Amino acid sequence: MTLWNGSYPFYPGANACFPFDTTRAVIVTVFLSMLVTFIIILPGIRGRGRLFWFLRLVLGLFTGAAILTVQFTRDWETGWVQANTSYKSFSHVQVNADIGLHIGLAGVNVTLRGNPVNQINETINYNEHFPWNFGADYDRSYSQGLQKGLPSPILYVAEKFSRQSPCAVHRQYRIAGHYVSLTLWLAFCTWLVSILLFSMSVLLYGGHMLLLTATLIFFSLLFFSTVRNTLKCPIQFGPAALRTDYGESFWLTLATGLLCLLLGLGIVILNSVQPEKLQLIFSLDKSSEEEVWDKPCVPSEPSCSAQDGFMVPLGELCHAAATRL
Repeated sequence: MTLWNGSYPFYPGANACFPFDTTRAVIVTVFLSMLVTFIIILPGIRGRGRLFWFLRLVLGLFTGAAILTVQFTRDWETGWVQANTSYKSFSHVQVNADIGLHIGLAGVNVTLRGNPVNQINETINYNEHFPWNFGADYDRSYSQGLQKGLPSPILYVAEKFSRQSPCAVHRQYRIAGHYVSLTLWLAFCTWLVSILLFSMSVLLYGGHMLLLTATLIFFSLLFFSTVRNTLKCPIQFGPAALRTDYGESFWLTLATGLLCLLLGLGIVILNSVQPEKLQLIFSLDKSSEEEVWDKPCVPSEPSCSAQDGFMVPLGELCHAAATRL
């Protein structure tokens, strides 16, 4: 039994695609608010230390925001293909659509966008998420997609990552995502410790913590890339194949790790070669204070004249006392 021009009645209408990532927006908003707050107090810093302080602020906030953001993004591995494919089960109707696969640490996103969007009297614009993080059941989400009657391309791609799939990629991606997430949380903690050490003027150990942060980030990239390069699962839509590659989150994480590595090495090397320049960068140059304390006394200053009045040789003091007697 069919209704509405051959469309099966148990299929719901197209879900509204909501590509705006609220978690990423919250993180970016918090860090931007902190940046704006510190920029407001920036004019209160005098001299050349203002520029160094601003650079330290921007680099530190960028590193923390990047490490925290990639935890919740869904584009560690992405791929797109344009193909003519069947739209619904038990139907021979073909549509031309762009099919996207987005693999994150917590699950898979499958996107189906019609080309054009309005075809066969429907709006083809889907974005479905199938989670595999702790507390989530991927197979249950896939079964719910079957019950809702999602389009066939979405179900076909999602089925490749189920536990019953002959591709056998579900367990590997899931475990790799957990290890990557754990390693990045450790990197975020070491970044916080480095910020604390820099605020306490313990520069050398702060540089060591940045190096540890970079090491943890590189380990997270190694975990993810190892799984991706060892698993092969063909996703075919007729003659067209959906192939994936590293996404924006992977490259952002790599850039953050390289930044932490360069900053940590620079701090350690400057501390051993030219520590005075390192203190200048962190606004710890005490040369001006030392000049004030080491300045010789001038007789015209009241303090020096007072001290000269009390500094009398012991022999002259004894001789004056004997004359009075």
